[in-house]
Amino acid sequence: MVVLRAMRQEEYPAYCQYFIDDYSQEMIANYGHSKELAIELAKQDLARSFPNGLEGSDHTLLCIEAEVEGTLTLVGYLWHAVNRDDRSTFIYDFFIASEYRSRGFGRLAIAALEKQLQVSGIDQIKLRVAYHNQRALKLYQEVGFVITGFNMSKTISSS
Repeated sequence: MVVLRAMRQEEYPAYCQYFIDDYSQEMIANYGHSKELAIELAKQDLARSFPNGLEGSDHTLLCIEAEVEGTLTLVGYLWHAVNRDDRSTFIYDFFIASEYRSRGFGRLAIAALEKQLQVSGIDQIKLRVAYHNQRALKLYQEVGFVITGFNMSKTISSS
């Protein structure tokens, strides 16, 4: 069993710390940014999407809770934003903590999100997967996502 619930204000600082650490590492690996620049860019992404913390944002931060040894436990996070114009949502961040991976919680969380979205008339979920994240790519394909394109970049040397 998996439950998606709105993140509480007191949980937001821990999420921000996780996100900044995780996303900055992804930017370092994928774009070659310095650690300092990557951390600053991750902070800017959060500030742009959540300028007033959890209040008044068009973005939604959910906590993923699952039954672990008989107790409802926080196992991850899901950040998405609905676009009513094209009846879709975009997943910005989907995270299952390493100690809870390979238990089906990711699959169940996507299914729970689909149910929530169907009720509100949303009929498509979009996301981006980092090239090196084969585990995530496999999960998304297993639950029905299809590849619709590729993000590419090229660093231009200044010499």
